[in-house]
Amino acid sequence: MKKFFFLLLAATGTAYTVNAQDNKEPYLTQSLSSETIKQANVETSGGSISVQGSAQGEARIEMYVNSNNGISSLSKDEIKKRLEEDYIIKINVAGNTLTATAKNKRDNWDWKKSLSISFKIYVPSNVSTDLSTSGGSIKLSDLKGTQSFRTSGGSLKVDNVTGKIDGKTSGGSINVSNSSDDIDLATSGGSITADNCKGNIQLNTSGGSLHLSKLDGTTEASTSGGRIEADDVKGKLSASTSGGSVHLTNIRGTLETSTSGGSMDIEITELGQYVKVSNSGGSVDITLPANKGLNLDLHGNRVKLNPMNNFSGDTDDNSIRGKVNGGGTEVTVHSGSGHVTLNFK
Repeated sequence: MKKFFFLLLAATGTAYTVNAQDNKEPYLTQSLSSETIKQANVETSGGSISVQGSAQGEARIEMYVNSNNGISSLSKDEIKKRLEEDYIIKINVAGNTLTATAKNKRDNWDWKKSLSISFKIYVPSNVSTDLSTSGGSIKLSDLKGTQSFRTSGGSLKVDNVTGKIDGKTSGGSINVSNSSDDIDLATSGGSITADNCKGNIQLNTSGGSLHLSKLDGTTEASTSGGRIEADDVKGKLSASTSGGSVHLTNIRGTLETSTSGGSMDIEITELGQYVKVSNSGGSVDITLPANKGLNLDLHGNRVKLNPMNNFSGDTDDNSIRGKVNGGGTEVTVHSGSGHVTLNFK
């Protein structure tokens, strides 16, 4: 059975407002405690979306309304008038799916009268989502399931979410923490921070830096315009940048990393299947665990191996090829115009 909690302005008995501009109190609130919700589909054209899971507590949806034109406050009557004239608001539950949408009635409207309409949703933790906004941030926390979310103009924040996580933003930063399983996040205009995550992790930014810490699994991270920093990453790490430096510490496992325009400082404390490092325009300083069997292929403008103990192979000023301690893990380090220094610790 399809249940409509409210179409806009039909639920004045459950709605309240204090100051529509300060975004501290919801314009409308509706309890969802009597419903079984497994999916939340939310779309708004000009505001943020937040979905928080909870094993306990009342499930509910809150709608916040703000002016986009710089006016400090709007009366409830003025908000009601603008919403009636310019927007279509629908909130309903059907087939265990919560749907909340806020759309403008026309493609072209007076920006001076435009509103930012945001949703905050509190649901059981075992809920999947499909979220979209063209002008705000998206926040997900304490959820289990499949999460798909998009924004054209805001940041993404994900905390304590497990399952399939697929999020994209065209104009903001990304922060993901304490999450696991299958993570795929991308931004065209901001930095990415990932902390304490496990599983298959894919991170991509076209215009910002990457900050990675306490990751475990298979991590693929790339940026076209920023630096890469990583600490305490376990498993398999693939990290590349087209225009920044690379600083990696306490890497435990397989590593492949590259840059076209910056220096590289790399510390590997546990070896995996291989080490591949490429730098087109800068130096490479790399530290590997001592007393391990290695197959070395080092090339650069100047190459050093410190110390050169138990080594057999060929060396000159620009390359070192051979075995350490009888051979073992493949270590390939190439720098086009910078020096390469390999140390043991």
